[in-house]
Amino acid sequence: MRILFVASELAPLAKTGGLGDVCAALPRTLADLGHDVRVVVPLYSRVRESQREFATVVPEIEITLGDKRVRFSIASAPLPGTTLPVHFVHCPSLYDRPSIYTNDTDEHLRFAVLQWAAIKLCQHTGFSPQIVHCNDWQTALLPLMLKTVVAWDRLFAGARSVLTIHNVGYQGAFPAAALPDTGLLDVADRLHQEQLRAGVLNCLLTGILHADAITAVSPSYALEIQTEEHGAGMDRFLRARAATVYGILNGIDDAEWSPERDRFIAQRYSLDDLDGKERNKQELMRAVDLPYDPAAPVIGIVSRLVAQKGFDLCFDVLPHLLAATRVRLVVLGRGAAKYEGFFSRLARAWPEQVAFRRGFSDPLAHAIEAGADLFLMPSRYEPCGLNQMYSLRYGTVPVVHRTGGLADTVRLWHGEGSNGNGFVFDHFDVEGLRWALRYALATWGDGRGRQREIWREIQRNGMVEDFSWKSRIGDYVRLYERLLAPARLAPAP
Repeated sequence: MRILFVASELAPLAKTGGLGDVCAALPRTLADLGHDVRVVVPLYSRVRESQREFATVVPEIEITLGDKRVRFSIASAPLPGTTLPVHFVHCPSLYDRPSIYTNDTDEHLRFAVLQWAAIKLCQHTGFSPQIVHCNDWQTALLPLMLKTVVAWDRLFAGARSVLTIHNVGYQGAFPAAALPDTGLLDVADRLHQEQLRAGVLNCLLTGILHADAITAVSPSYALEIQTEEHGAGMDRFLRARAATVYGILNGIDDAEWSPERDRFIAQRYSLDDLDGKERNKQELMRAVDLPYDPAAPVIGIVSRLVAQKGFDLCFDVLPHLLAATRVRLVVLGRGAAKYEGFFSRLARAWPEQVAFRRGFSDPLAHAIEAGADLFLMPSRYEPCGLNQMYSLRYGTVPVVHRTGGLADTVRLWHGEGSNGNGFVFDHFDVEGLRWALRYALATWGDGRGRQREIWREIQRNGMVEDFSWKSRIGDYVRLYERLLAPARLAPAP
């Protein structure tokens, strides 16, 4: 199949979270299967400054959107470590900024240009996509564009659009006055009229209304976003299109996240040889300046420190836990001041038990996954989550709230002989988290003898599962084929 994949992030070049990881791994896996995939992303200054070599694909051209004239070119370079070509939209006036996303008044224009550039790439190179795969609000106008303003072009005849919702809370809602800058003013009647009258242009809603298929990044999240509690105002529109909403769990990059091959960890290990995990625990304690105690379980956290991640529950639970046990806590992340302040205070109050590292470090993230005994994800909601899958892969037992992708990947341990791979609490409240942590620590015991054997069983239940993209890609391929069924064999124009 011929697939145009358009996104605002692409790991490792430009990412803020799981979106970037998915937008690198999914196209690469599709290409490995023999599909013709063209990836289009902005050429942010951080990418350009990496001194990569780029080949010009589309020389500088000018387009007019509303009263604005925008000049851009498109260059190509392979995704690092692969042969997959990535097409970068070079527009310094829009993308040479310190961060990927901004609060600037032209944020709508930045991503309208990305979508128009994807169309221009196809037209200048003669690429006729069968599938146009869009990701979140930044590319959610493309389904409408394909059905209206570029429908005249035979290159897009028969093209089907897929919109993946990575997080329904981010919708790209702008004042309706921004509409001319999208190039869709002439088809304003195809937008949601009630919102336009209210003075709002909602990019994600436009994609929901017009995409041929909508995917969410886990089966549970696909159901949750159709509820008032988790739909962020999009639930009624998603329920109206329920027949075209699919939940497909994300995969993980097992070339990057594998205890057998991890280049960042002190000692590699495997399902059949878990002894190396203790060496990684020792090294993690050394790296964060905490005393190593084989009988004390280590809890790891690698996360954005924001309300979605559920750390409000920790305010009451963790201080009591640290005071009553010898547990170690290693936290890596940045975010809201109140969460950073909380973990900083814990580190000062329990300097022998808590280490907080503000920011992000790829080597330390890997070291935590390999060296921790437990991984804490008390998320209020979690569309998919990748860290719990990394943890399962590394034999680091997750403690999670049952929501979204966490519910689809972590099963409660019910005792010996069960297939449980973690500790799951159902209700998002302090008592739920306290129960799950107490249960986990009681199961750990002193980490020795019979309790060590039980813990190894839980670890192996997680490590034996395949969360790789190779195990997930079939769901996307089958969805694409279903969309193309009548026209699959049609030749390119």
